[in-house]
Amino acid sequence: MLKKIKKKIVEKVRKKRKVTKKDPLPKKKRQKKSDPVKRGSKKHAIKRKRKVVDPDAKLEAKRYDNPVASRALLLKTIQKEGMMTQSSVFETLHVTPDQEEGVSRRLNAMVRDGQLVRNRRGGFLPVDEKHFIKGHVIAHAEGYGFMVPDEGGDDLFLCAKEMRAVLHGDHAIATVVGVDRRGRLEGSIVSVIERANTTLIGRLFDDDGVVYVVPDNKRISQNVIITGEMFEQASAGQIVTVEITSQPTKRKQMVGKVVGVIGDHMAPGMEIEIAIHSHGIPHEFSDEVISQAENFGDGVKAKDKQGRVDLRDLYLVTIDGEDARDYDDAVHCEPRDNGWKLIVAIADVAHYVDVGSSLDVEAYERATSVYFPGRVVPMLPEALSNGLCSINPDVDRLCMVCEMFINKQGEIESYDFKEAVMKSHARLTYTQVAQALEDDGMGEISADVYPHIVNLNEMYQSLDSARRQRGTIEFDTTETVINFTDDKRIESIRPSVRNDAHKIIEECMISANVCAAKYIAKSKRPCLYRVHEDPTDEKIEDLRGFLSDLDLKLGAPSRKIMSSDYAALSDEIKERDDYHMIQTLMLRSMKQAIYIAENSGHFGLALTHYAHFTSPIRRYPDLLVHRALKHIVRKGKMVDYMYTQERMANMGEHCSTNERRANEATRDAEFALKCEYMLDKIGQDFDAHVTGVVGFGLFVELDEHFVEGLIHITNLPKDYYVFDPKTHLLVGENRGIQFGLNDKIRIRVARVDMDERKIDFELISEH
Repeated sequence: MLKKIKKKIVEKVRKKRKVTKKDPLPKKKRQKKSDPVKRGSKKHAIKRKRKVVDPDAKLEAKRYDNPVASRALLLKTIQKEGMMTQSSVFETLHVTPDQEEGVSRRLNAMVRDGQLVRNRRGGFLPVDEKHFIKGHVIAHAEGYGFMVPDEGGDDLFLCAKEMRAVLHGDHAIATVVGVDRRGRLEGSIVSVIERANTTLIGRLFDDDGVVYVVPDNKRISQNVIITGEMFEQASAGQIVTVEITSQPTKRKQMVGKVVGVIGDHMAPGMEIEIAIHSHGIPHEFSDEVISQAENFGDGVKAKDKQGRVDLRDLYLVTIDGEDARDYDDAVHCEPRDNGWKLIVAIADVAHYVDVGSSLDVEAYERATSVYFPGRVVPMLPEALSNGLCSINPDVDRLCMVCEMFINKQGEIESYDFKEAVMKSHARLTYTQVAQALEDDGMGEISADVYPHIVNLNEMYQSLDSARRQRGTIEFDTTETVINFTDDKRIESIRPSVRNDAHKIIEECMISANVCAAKYIAKSKRPCLYRVHEDPTDEKIEDLRGFLSDLDLKLGAPSRKIMSSDYAALSDEIKERDDYHMIQTLMLRSMKQAIYIAENSGHFGLALTHYAHFTSPIRRYPDLLVHRALKHIVRKGKMVDYMYTQERMANMGEHCSTNERRANEATRDAEFALKCEYMLDKIGQDFDAHVTGVVGFGLFVELDEHFVEGLIHITNLPKDYYVFDPKTHLLVGENRGIQFGLNDKIRIRVARVDMDERKIDFELISEH
């Protein structure tokens, strides 16, 4: 491929030089014959140098005492001349001896940044969209992978042979080499711009003197070879941290050294430890960060309360789960003419975490708290997250307050933000509040607090009605709670019950988030918004194709899809037997919510403005929102604002990436725990339902234990099965047996593989 590219470039250069039959000699040789100036003379050198114009010469001169050729000039020269070696670059640009090292470093930097690619002979070629594609590698556990182009467009399929040179997440350059039988573009790795993995987590093996580590991350299918002197501190079978000393190539495996021992395989709590290390989640605070958090003391200082609105006599209360440890929001509601005044008070984390401080740098690096079953890796040290920034009852706390007036139609008529000092009058749980409202009595809630709970519930009814009217999408999904024994083993897995108290707090928080987004958008200060984009046309058409076979419709094809179309369909199918199957496909057609610096609205909530304001203890984007609100409330000048639009966009990408990292880590840990939980249930039978249909079998979930596994196609009744992606059915051509989403079945636990985190089931019968 490179030879073809080189040939095209050379032909292009020749055309530019206008070589003809009458004058077949290259330009340099013609110059020797026709140029009256003697070659090699001082005049000749000056004449040639005048032709090399560096577009960034002035900028380079400002930056460096001895400026060298800029990137722009180097790229322009190589694009014009075609493939060039380092020496030919020096010659063409008349690089002086004292500039050679600088130019050499710049060429290498351009290779590293993906502007140039270097072939096996050391020649430099420009990277352009016609020949080379830059992108990130997404690996599959089976050994193959894909390159997602930086500039968008179709992904490149990378076969297992090509994947030998790269690992999951690497930023690389590839070239298109063909199209496979499935119509996918096939790519070939040319070079790696940036390696994503410098350390890995895995299990150490010693196979007759050959020592290696099998990575825990199943997207990394290559083992790490460990040399003899590099594993003395670890024992075979242990979970270790490996530093990669030699990255893989197409001809060589990667090599590494053991730099730490996490623990013994299958030890209690090891699943969470592995997930933390495998996904690179920061889990230890430095002494400096801890010290900075503890220096604020145990209580709010008198000077910090000055200039704030005093809400300590207002009956603000927190409502959280029984096992909650940090309380970052409190609410209060009182009746007004034609509506209610709702106050949402959020812990003022921004008061303690200054921009650029050690606390701030650490919080940004984490971007979010990570909630594992039975364990939390917080974004902020405990002195803040469970101390000064936790709204504990009967103590003074600094807060940011959103004060709203909500009419009886559930509309927010007005709102304002203030810096305040408050005191929580009660720490209530969802169960206590729901019980009191259901029994029409106070229950465990005190007489002075109960009337405010009633006010909250009455206001919620109006907000809920408005929510339904605007077309908010509501899906019936089941979340689970894992209960542990004292030795960190799973005792039981039960569904999480969501009652009216959950919904009351959710509506209060959504209302405050909407107001925050509108307040900041009006001020035009750069900030992060929580955006849920519209589904793609392709996803919509695929879903409509499936629904048409069921005599169902999703909106009108003649207009843009709306969230109310999803809501209407969800209401229509609630009484159907295939409700869960249709809901699953509706969910899969939608995009994932992200953080971006532009207010693009929230499709799922049917809102034009939405930002995360209510959890600055555990989410960095909320902290950014608080800083923006404070700047506006204090009437700060735009010129003094701490963030640019570009900086905010980069922060949004970082926070979205780390949110996905946290979700993947918790999902991995949870499934590993469930695998361990099923070890003593091999051979037992359970009721289950189908949650996914693929060409090689069925993914099913146990009704009793909420554990998912696979029934491979070989464990289904004998037949020749064909997968229909449109209907999501697996159909036996000979006997006509069909399997689809949410089918009720009876299964037997056949195998549990802790290393691969796989649970295999056998089909016993269909219900």
